[in-house]
Amino acid sequence: VQLQASGRGMVQAGGSLRLSCAASGRTFSQYVMGWFRQAPGKGREFVATIKWSGGNTYYSDSVKGRFTISRDNAKNTVYLQMNSLKPEDTAVYYCAARSGCGYYIKEKEYDYWGQGTLVTVSS
Repeated sequence: VQLQASGRGMVQAGGSLRLSCAASGRTFSQYVMGWFRQAPGKGREFVATIKWSGGNTYYSDSVKGRFTISRDNAKNTVYLQMNSLKPEDTAVYYCAARSGCGYYIKEKEYDYWGQGTLVTVSS
């Protein structure tokens, strides 16, 4: 599986941005997808994950209620809608994929990674 993230941008605090991650391969619908982020000088942290069916999602406490992960299996794409953005959301965002049926929130649990896309939120 190859992943290509897009949607990088700079927004003001309180604004919105949507990230997309397009996947290659015919088995996209069988993969659990996740979003992680890495702020300057910090480690990579979990943001959100979605199961293959799209009906089950899980978020980190820091983004719950503001971010929404979704997927379109027909388009082999997963999205991250980010609302009410804060300066502390500034980071490089990565999409990731793995097979399975659970909730996976650890970086090492994912097998495939996109190249990352930069989100900058100004105060």
